Amino acid sequence: MFALVDCNNFYASCQRVFDPSLNGVPIAVLSNNDGCVIARSNECKAYIPMGAAAHEYREVFLKNNIRVFSSNYALYGDMSKRVMATLAEFTPDMEIYSVDEAFLKFVGFDRYDLTDYGRQIHTRVKRCTGIPVSVGIAPTKALAKIANRIAKKFPERTGNAYVIDTEEKRIKALKWLEIGDVWGIGRARAELLRKLKIRTAFDFTQLPDQWVRKEMSVTGLRLKHDLEGRSSIDFEEVKPKQNIACTRSFEGMIREKEELRERISTFAGTVAEKLRTDKLHTNQIDVFLESNRFRQDLQQYRKYIRINADFPTNSTFEINRIALDALDMIFKPGIDYKKAGVIVGRTTPAESYQIKLFGGENPKHIDLFNTVDRLNRKMGETKIRLGCQDLQRKWKMRRESLSPSYTTKWSDLIIVNCENC
Repeated sequence: MFALVDCNNFYASCQRVFDPSLNGVPIAVLSNNDGCVIARSNECKAYIPMGAAAHEYREVFLKNNIRVFSSNYALYGDMSKRVMATLAEFTPDMEIYSVDEAFLKFVGFDRYDLTDYGRQIHTRVKRCTGIPVSVGIAPTKALAKIANRIAKKFPERTGNAYVIDTEEKRIKALKWLEIGDVWGIGRARAELLRKLKIRTAFDFTQLPDQWVRKEMSVTGLRLKHDLEGRSSIDFEEVKPKQNIACTRSFEGMIREKEELRERISTFAGTVAEKLRTDKLHTNQIDVFLESNRFRQDLQQYRKYIRINADFPTNSTFEINRIALDALDMIFKPGIDYKKAGVIVGRTTPAESYQIKLFGGENPKHIDLFNTVDRLNRKMGETKIRLGCQDLQRKWKMRRESLSPSYTTKWSDLIIVNCENC
């Protein structure tokens, strides 16, 4: 049996854990630079659609007393780790699916009352982290997704946990779920199926295997089998990141090449540090430049270039050198640039790579940047930089409604005032 454990309105719930006055209050959480709504509490969903541009709904926020928060990824990431650590106590087989979701596999749990076990999971996570979760349990991952949706939709009736363990429950759940809400079926595919009179997940399971394989590939066929109760989608093998990127829109527009060189060097340093953190190498560096597409009165230009390194590396020196060479190749004078970025690909594990007989990365770079990273973690982000970077300049997201990082900064720890009774 599989279980899907999903945190309810995760970002909003994280805000409530440390501020109980927010309980029952509509909450909206915004994306990077306070751009659009990416999370809503249940109370907020009646007023604000997902993805709404924040500047277009300011009056709605005020009129309905909606508390608006900037994204606090440090807080959300730490709370996610706490939730996952708690879930790991219930089974040794776990797949972290996203920041607020995890699949659990129950092997050898035949004598367990899984409904009660699911409710125990809900209670333990709530008590240990303050985050409410819904638990769906079923013979396959796709059915566990549906069971989770039922538990979340009807928390009072299900006790926040629902188990699909009979054929009757499976068919009833499939007939209840609209085709557009099936895990793995996107908007375009859902529209195609609706045109064929496929309205529910149950209708989808009645399609011939040959048609599903032809129109939706083997992935669609596996989904169909999973919905039929035949486990076809197992845990995924954890793979290293294929790409790491640092891209930014500038506050204003940049025309001078030297200023762009400073920005590209900063981006190159960021991706190199991420590579070392993840113990990866790269030998593929992409650099792009983009003008302001919203200013059609200005000359438009967008260009990117890919350069393959001679050897795998995570050295800031090497990645910066290649990125600046790439910038020289694509820079066009007279353009007002609004966005740029550095992306590295074809990543490989740093502990195993082919050493070149002649040439290759300077081995001194490994110890050097290990020391640099350690000092930056201790002294503060990017205290030590390349000389070509502006030492006084730090890019910061616009986060006008940022809450404290209660669990990741000493200065933001909650202060408890105790008085003698």
